Order: sequence, then C-alpha cells, then structure tokens
Amino acid sequence: MLSIQELEKIASQVRRDIIRMVHGASSGHPGGPLGSTDFLVALYFKIMKPDHEHFTLDGRGEDLFFLSNGHLSAGWYSVLARYGYFAISELGTFRKLGSRLQGHPATAEGLPGIRMSSGSLGQGLSVSIGAALAKKLNQDEHLVYCLMGDGELQEGQNWEALMYAAGKSVDNLIAVVDYNGVQIDGPNDKVLPLGNLHAKFEAFGWNVLTVYGNDMTEVVATLKKAQWYTGQGKPVMILMTTHMGFGVDFMTDNHEWHGTFPNDEQTKNALGQLHETLGDY
Repeated sequence: MLSIQELEKIASQVRRDIIRMVHGASSGHPGGPLGSTDFLVALYFKIMKPDHEHFTLDGRGEDLFFLSNGHLSAGWYSVLARYGYFAISELGTFRKLGSRLQGHPATAEGLPGIRMSSGSLGQGLSVSIGAALAKKLNQDEHLVYCLMGDGELQEGQNWEALMYAAGKSVDNLIAVVDYNGVQIDGPNDKVLPLGNLHAKFEAFGWNVLTVYGNDMTEVVATLKKAQWYTGQGKPVMILMTTHMGFGVDFMTDNHEWHGTFPNDEQTKNALGQLHETLGDY
C-alpha cells in the first residue's frame, strides 16, 4: 500500500505534467486540474485500484470514475498514464491534432480509462447514476465515483439528478464537488451564488461529508469514510474545498488561470515550485 508521502510525490509529478502539457499545447486549463490533483491521485492509487490492464467500457467487476468537469482533462490524463493505462510519453500529444488526448475527454479516440465524453458541463452526475444503477442490476458490488465542478452546479440537470439518486436509493455512488469557489468568469458568488451547498445536498437526501482537498491525508481518510457510508440507502456527497491552481503561487485562487496557458517564463517559474519525483515525460 502506498504511503501518504508516496501519494504526495505522485501528486507533485502530476502537477508538473499538467503545467508541461498545457504549455506544450499552448492551450488548456491548468487551474482546475492543479487543485484536484490530490483527489485524483488518492482515488486511483489508494482507493479504487482499477484494472488498467483489462479496460472495458462497461467496467464490470471494478470501481468506476466519471469526470463531469471535463476541462480538468490534463490532470486526469496524467493520473491515467502514471497509473499505467497508456504510455506516459503520450502525454506530450495533449491537444495536438490527431491525439487521443483531446482537450476534453472523448470516447471516440478509444483512450483507455475514458468511459464518457465530458465537454458539456452538468451531465456527469446523471451518467454516474446510470452506471451505479447498472451495477445494481448486474449485482456488481463495486462503487461509482464522480467529480463535478462547483460552477457546473448552476446547471439545472444536476439538481434533477441529485433528487433522483436520493429518491431511488442509489447508495453505491460517491459524488465529489470540487469546491474552489471560482469559475471561468470569476467567483461563483458573482456569477450565480450557490448558497449553502451542504444544507442543500442534505435536504435532497444525501449523506454529506466535507474535506479540504489539498491535504492528502484528509482526502484519503474522507474517501475511506465515504466508502463506509455506501450501502446504507443514501448516495454520498463529498463537498471538497480546494484552491484553483494549487502548487503554483501565481495561479492559486486566480480564476484567470481557469483556461489560460503559461508562457515560457511562467512555465519555468511554475516547474521550479514543483518537485520532479517520477521523471518528466
């Protein structure tokens, strides 16, 4: 079993990958992936342990993960490659013409690890509920995980899905909101206030946990706690507070880095703040 320190080393390398991928493509979204890196690393390397050698779209007999906020693709691609789904060298093709590593994850390219195209926001939770119900029908006791952005909760489809999951006792589902408080146009509270999300999720009938998502120890412990709550008649929601751009000082909590690529000087600065632990691609 990997230790917290080993997971943190992987996370540092993933953050380096994100910076280099977005810089190399001269496009992409660095802020969100940097903030959610600890969660993705903990999920794949400590909690789920998916079968990367025998990838199938239906995912029978293993835990499943769906990325709803698909613009976090750079971080997810790095985690998938570092876990062994495909060659790490392929990260260098991010957003290039003909690459399997599109700006938003897509199934058409046949990239191992991807089971849902996620460019349009607000759809991931609905897909995850469908997958969780399919597991119940197949008597598959594995779990389904979903990561959403806080900004996409402004999409009405999410609230129908939240109501449905609780109403149908989809208790093999763990959803996570990356609650960094900002979106492409600025702070959530200025674009469209979300109110008390914890109270809202509870009112919709979910078991709700909270965690600071940029502390690996807390993330691992909370994911394990969420697993304990499954199978008890309610879906589980983790409200995960993170910092957009975490790990790079000039990107941290700055919505301008939602979808802006760093220039050469900024990339050098960012990489100087992140330790190379597994070797760059």
